[in-house]
Amino acid sequence: MPYKLLVQVLVLVLLVSCKIQSNEKPQTRKVTSEELISVNRYMVGQDASAIKDYVERNDLKMIETNTGLWYEINENGAGDFVQKKDVVKIAYEVSLLDGTTCYSSDSLGLQSFKVGQGGVVSGLEEGILLLQKGTKATFIMPPHRAHGLVGDDDKVPGRSILIYKVELIDLKKNK
Repeated sequence: MPYKLLVQVLVLVLLVSCKIQSNEKPQTRKVTSEELISVNRYMVGQDASAIKDYVERNDLKMIETNTGLWYEINENGAGDFVQKKDVVKIAYEVSLLDGTTCYSSDSLGLQSFKVGQGGVVSGLEEGILLLQKGTKATFIMPPHRAHGLVGDDDKVPGRSILIYKVELIDLKKNK
């Protein structure tokens, strides 16, 4: 008899302790700004390393800007360089580092936009400012200069490094 009573008491204690624990709110820890900055630096470093490896493996002659954009002028154009507020028209192909094509002007048509007004990824805005009408160039953009952590909710996954092959078809100077 005492054994049965002891087992019943132990079961009761376990049930009560489980009930108490399930009503407790889980403790959360606030993430500090320093931790977020550290994680961000780590991710940017990983992206830069992946791009550098890609450039070396493919024997590309690219230049890196201070923002992390890599570019190569494949064919020089002529005339004035693009400036903010100019309207440009480009032919383009956007792909992932593994070669998967996401978008291209062959299927979607040429893209026109006013430089410096948003509406395109910041890496494209930066790269376009390096071009003259007729220039063909390749840009490699880390996620923070492209579609960031979430991608574009269509063909570009989150945290994707993008390769833009562009040709500046037309340039209308802002007067």
